[in-house]
Amino acid sequence: MSIRLTSDQIERYSRQIMVPDLGGKGQIRLRQARVLVIGAGGLGSPAAFYLAAAGVGTLGLVDPDKVELSNLQRQILHATPDIGRQKVESASTKLNQLNPEVEVRPYPVRLEENNAAEILANYHFAIDGSDNFPTKFLVNDIAVKLGIAFSHAGIVRLQGQTMTVIPKKSACYRCLFKAPPPPEEILSCQQAGILGAVAGTLGSIQATEAIKYLTGFEEGLLTDRLLTYDAKAMSFHTVEVKRDPGCNACGDARIADPVISTTA
Repeated sequence: MSIRLTSDQIERYSRQIMVPDLGGKGQIRLRQARVLVIGAGGLGSPAAFYLAAAGVGTLGLVDPDKVELSNLQRQILHATPDIGRQKVESASTKLNQLNPEVEVRPYPVRLEENNAAEILANYHFAIDGSDNFPTKFLVNDIAVKLGIAFSHAGIVRLQGQTMTVIPKKSACYRCLFKAPPPPEEILSCQQAGILGAVAGTLGSIQATEAIKYLTGFEEGLLTDRLLTYDAKAMSFHTVEVKRDPGCNACGDARIADPVISTTA
C-alpha cells in the first residue's frame, strides 16, 4: 500500500521537503524509519529531538537512569520538574509534545550483552549516545553483526568526535579502537567536565547522519573517517579510518557468535 503525506504533514515538514536531496519521497522514508537512540543524555537529547522534529516514524530510547539536577546543563530533553523521573519517560513526554506522530518506545534498561541484539534488531539505524566505552564497543559489535548502520560519538570537556558505520561497507569503531582503554585512563564527564553546547553540536551531527542515511543520500556520510571537533579552537578535522581485515567485529575472520565480548 502506497503511503502519502497528509496536508498537515506537508505543512509541518515543508521546509525539509523543499531540500532537493530529500523531497516528499525522503519524508515518507523518514516516516517509515525506526531509529534507536542509546542514551537519553547529552548526545541522545539533541539527536532524538531533531529526529522527532524531522518526522522519523519510530524512536527507541534506551537509558536506565533518572534525571538529576546536574544533567540539566546539557541534556536538553529534560527540565527541572523532571528531576527524579526516568530519563526515557521524561524524554518521551517532550518528544510527543514536539511531534505527536512519532512513536516513542522507551527502554528503561541498560544496554547489555543479554538484551542488545534483541533491542537493536527492531531498528534501521542507531545513535550511540552512551557515555562509557563498554557500551560503545557493545553497540558497535552487535550492530555490525546485525548489519545495522549507526552513528558513534563521544564528548569530553571542549572536544568531541563522531563517525558513521555502515556494516560491510565501511570501517567500524573497533577498526579504530581495538579495545576499551584501562579504567584508570578514563575520565568521566563528572571528573573532566563538559560544555553542554559541545554535546548539542555532536548530537545534531549524529541526527544529520541518520537522516541522510535513512533518506537515501549517503554521499558525504562520515564513513571511513572520524570527525573531531575542538570547541576551544572552533575547528573541525577529519581523520581517515581504514577497515581492518583482522578486526574482531567486521574483519574477514570475524567471530560467528552474534555477541562479541566488550573486553575482547
